[in-house]
Amino acid sequence: MSEHLEKYFGLSPELQWKITLTLMIIAILWLIQKLIINFLIGNLEDLKQRYKWKKFSLYLTVLFGSIILIRVWFGVFDNFGTFLGLFSAGLAIALKDPIVNIVGWLFILIRQPFKLSDRIEINGIKGDVIDIRIFQFSVIEIGNWVDSDQSTGRIIHLPNGYIFSFPQANYTAGFEYIWNEIPVLVTFESNWKKAKQILTEIINNSAEKLSEQAERQIKETAKKFLIFYSKLTPIVYTSVKDSGVLLTRRYICHARSRRGSEEEIWEKILNRFDENEDIDFAYPTTRFYDNLTEGKQPNK
Repeated sequence: MSEHLEKYFGLSPELQWKITLTLMIIAILWLIQKLIINFLIGNLEDLKQRYKWKKFSLYLTVLFGSIILIRVWFGVFDNFGTFLGLFSAGLAIALKDPIVNIVGWLFILIRQPFKLSDRIEINGIKGDVIDIRIFQFSVIEIGNWVDSDQSTGRIIHLPNGYIFSFPQANYTAGFEYIWNEIPVLVTFESNWKKAKQILTEIINNSAEKLSEQAERQIKETAKKFLIFYSKLTPIVYTSVKDSGVLLTRRYICHARSRRGSEEEIWEKILNRFDENEDIDFAYPTTRFYDNLTEGKQPNK
C-alpha cells in the first residue's frame, strides 16, 4: 500500500506516516472528548455549567490537538520558531478581524463585561446573551419593532471585537434593577394635587417591596462596583407642558419586568382617575379664544 501511494500519488513514506498519525490523533482526541462529555459533563444538572464545560472541553481539545499536530508536522519546536514568527506576522495582517475577535473572546471570559443570560445593549442592539463563542456572541433580541423590552424572537450574532469598538450597557450584571419613568399628563383644569396624591399612593404600594430588595442588592454590588443611591423610594415629579400638568412617576423595577410593572400601574391609575370627575387626561387640542365668550371686558 505504501509503495502504491508513493508510485501513483507521489506520497513519500514519511508523508504517509504523518497523514496516518494525524488522522489517528484527531480520532483519539474526538473519542476522548465524547467520553468526557457523556460520562462526566453530561451528568451535571446545572444547564449553564454543563454548557460552559462542554465549551471548555472543546477548546482544550483543539488546543491540545494543535500542539501535537504541530510537533508531528514540523518536528522540534526550535525549528518551528522561525516559521511560527513569519506565519504569525502574515496572519496578523491577513486575519486582523478574526484575531481581534479572539482577543475579545478572551477579554469577555476574563474580565466578564457580560456573561450568559445577561441583558445587554451594544451598538444599538439590545438582547439577552444566549451564547459566547471564540469569534462571536449571540443575543436574543428585545425591543426594536416590539414595544418596551419584550423579545422579538430574533437571534443576533455579534463579533467579539465589538466590545473594543462600542460601549456596552449591562442591565443585570450585579444590580438587576433599573429606574423607570411613566409620564401622566392631566389638564390645567384638573385637580392636579389630588392626581399627584393618587399617583403617589399607587406607586408606593407597587414599588415598596422592590425598593427594599434593590437596596439589599446595592449593598452587595457595591463591593465590586462604585454604585451609590441616596434614595430608592418612588417619587412623582411635577412639571408644566403645553397641554397640561405633567406628573412623572419614577420608580425602581426589575430589568425584565418593566412592561409588566407599567401595565399594572396604568390599570390602577385608569381605575382611580375614572372615580374622580375633577381629573382628566390631557392631549394636544386646538382652542379658539374669544374675549366676549370667555367673560373678558372688550378692549376700548
